[in-house]
Formats: sequence, structure tokens, C-alpha cells
Amino acid sequence: MKQHSSTEILHYTAFSADPEGGNPAGVVLDASGLDDAAMLAVAAELGYSESAFLTGRDEPGDEGPSAARGYTIRYFSPKAEVPFCGHATVATALALAERDGPGDLVFSTRAGTVPVTVTREGGELRATLTSVEPDVMDIAPDDLAEALAALDWPAADLDPALPPRIAFAGARHLVLAAATRERLADLGYDFARLEALMQRLDLTTLQLVWRAAPDIFHVRDPFPVGGVVEDPATGAAAAAFGAYARALDLVPDTAVLTLHQGEDMGRPGTLTVELRAGDARVRVSGTGTRIEA
Repeated sequence: MKQHSSTEILHYTAFSADPEGGNPAGVVLDASGLDDAAMLAVAAELGYSESAFLTGRDEPGDEGPSAARGYTIRYFSPKAEVPFCGHATVATALALAERDGPGDLVFSTRAGTVPVTVTREGGELRATLTSVEPDVMDIAPDDLAEALAALDWPAADLDPALPPRIAFAGARHLVLAAATRERLADLGYDFARLEALMQRLDLTTLQLVWRAAPDIFHVRDPFPVGGVVEDPATGAAAAAFGAYARALDLVPDTAVLTLHQGEDMGRPGTLTVELRAGDARVRVSGTGTRIEA
């Protein structure tokens, strides 16, 4: 294993300007000297839900904006590599913006190409990622029953207006809607049982949601496959949820949704999801800040 003792590891939180809010991520801006085992070891040592590693610099091509800075990026949870991670993407973009200034970035991920734009609004940096082409699909009744059993959620506790689906915008997430805020707040699940189901269905998280208003949602994301009970702010799931909301005609073709996550963990964060008519991709934006290790 290539060692990581001399590797510079930055610590950022995404989707909150408060170091005590949002979702922390490790960020390695130069991981070219690390192999897979070393990157996994860094992620496991940090213990964050995911960490991001820039493994190479890409020259902008004719197909992309000439001003965009391009990088190859990989993401690791404490247990495994994941194809795409929204909060670690935001964290990395903010770290690059603090070093090199705001602007356009292009990240080459295992899930596809993810453009990110960083702007400065007042004193805050804000990153907006654009997802890969999303997809929304049904879940088999037996798999849904197993998910509810692992969560200890009676089927009657689901919101019939937001039916269960598997949604993808770089990673796969099972969307389940709670009928009440109380149901969402009461999260205690069978870790091993849910992990086994998620491994079988290739799910990254469960996106548990409660609709507070037509364009405002509270969400929680169990993440046993990553080795953590819950993810505090999940950009990939927010993108998938945007695709879900549009596919089920829950929102107009052009819409801005606000997702509140992390409140029940004591790490509140806000994710903004933007849908644009004529563009299947989903944009997810948020602030962030560097945190002390």
C-alpha cells in the first residue's frame, strides 16, 4: 500500500456555512501518490461518510468550457469506494475555489462527468454541481417490504402521495416518504439487515423524506453500506430526489426545491435542488466551510 502519512488531508463540511452543521468530508487535492488501499485507509481513519481524492488533472477539451478546470476524482466511504458523492464534490470544489478562486470545474467520476460552478455570494462561496443523466425506476414489492421491515416502518406510515421508487443521479437511492415528521424523526433500524438489502440492490443510501410544503422537504439518509448509521447531508441523494420529484410530476418542469437534512443528528444543513425544463440533469447547490481536524 502506498503510504498516506505525508498526504495533506483537508477537512470541509458541505451544505452548511457552520462548521458544526452539514456533512464533513476529507479532501485530498493531490492523491496521485495513493493507491486504492491507501485512499480507503484515509477514508476509514477519518470516519466521515465519504472523502474525496483528486487523482489527476485533466486538460479542458473541445467539448467543455475552455475556462473549466478538470480533475479526476474518486470517493471512498470508510468501507468501500462509491461511484459518486455530492457532499464531497461540493467540499472539494470549495477547497479548490479557496486555493485557485471561484469558477467552473469539471470532475471526471466513475459515474460520469460532473460539472461544478463555484460562485462567491457576499462573503460565502457556493458550489453548484450538475448531475449525470438521472433515472427513476420501480422497486419490487418484496424488496420494498424488506426495506420497511429493516426500518421497522409499517407500510401505513408511508405517504401515499410520494410512492416508493429507486432513483439514480450518479448513485442509486431508494426514496421512501414518511407521512409525518414524527415518523421521519424516529429512526432506529436493523443495520445488518438493511445493509444486506442495499448491497443486493446496489443502493448507496435510503432517501427518507417528509414533505413540509410543495417545494420544501426534510430528509434523512441511512448509509449502512458506507459503514455509518446516517449521512448528515447527501448531495447525490438530493440529485436523485430531484429526478424522482420530476418523474412523478410532484413539481413543475422548472423548480427549485429546498431539502433540510441533518437536523435530527444535530448537524443541520440545507441542499438546494434545481430542475430546468428541457434538461434532464439535476443541479444541487450549497455552501460549506473548512473545519478544524
